Amino acid sequence: MPFNYFNMKSIAAIRKDYMLQTLLETAVEADPYTQFGKWWQDAINSEIEEVNAFTLATATLEGKPSARIVLLKGYDENGFVFYTNYTSNKGNEMAHNPQVCMVFFWKELERQVKIVGTVEKVSGEESDAYFSSRPPGSRIGAWASSQSTVIESRVVIEENVVKYTKQFDNIAIPRPRHWGGYRVTPSLLEFWQGRSNRLHDRLQYTLQEEDGWKIERLAP
Repeated sequence: MPFNYFNMKSIAAIRKDYMLQTLLETAVEADPYTQFGKWWQDAINSEIEEVNAFTLATATLEGKPSARIVLLKGYDENGFVFYTNYTSNKGNEMAHNPQVCMVFFWKELERQVKIVGTVEKVSGEESDAYFSSRPPGSRIGAWASSQSTVIESRVVIEENVVKYTKQFDNIAIPRPRHWGGYRVTPSLLEFWQGRSNRLHDRLQYTLQEEDGWKIERLAP
């Protein structure tokens, strides 16, 4: 396909000036989990669709990165929890390199939160409890999909769904051993508030070894 300079110019012209709110050191919480909770509640109140969607970035031991959208399923002072297939690409990458990055973008509020930390599996009991709360179709789906592997066609998945639906007919669907939760324990959180003329507010919380969290402003 020939290069289309007109399209490039049209893309470059896409812009939005952010003017909704400010983010000042005097207005944030000393604890980043509390600050996240305030922004989370604002996002919930704004009725943002898929408010719990975030980008999860992982990397191989050699540093080859990859990223995808995942759904947050819980958070507290111990970290941020999501669930997936342990043998997926991200599962394999996290098994060899536990350093990850999460990014929430709530465009309706002109806000972004970046979370950098280490990831580990949650307990089997915690994974079991969440798995049992999922709709039956989602539980069957966890059995039917060998996530990230190459398959011949969609038929493979459809046949697996039929197979496991029959296998677990009239009995409780157990959690597959290859599926469960992860918890990200942060060492850094950055709160980003869009401002006019791209002069955004960026406040970064960095965990200190003995002194708790240090708050610093970053240049936009």
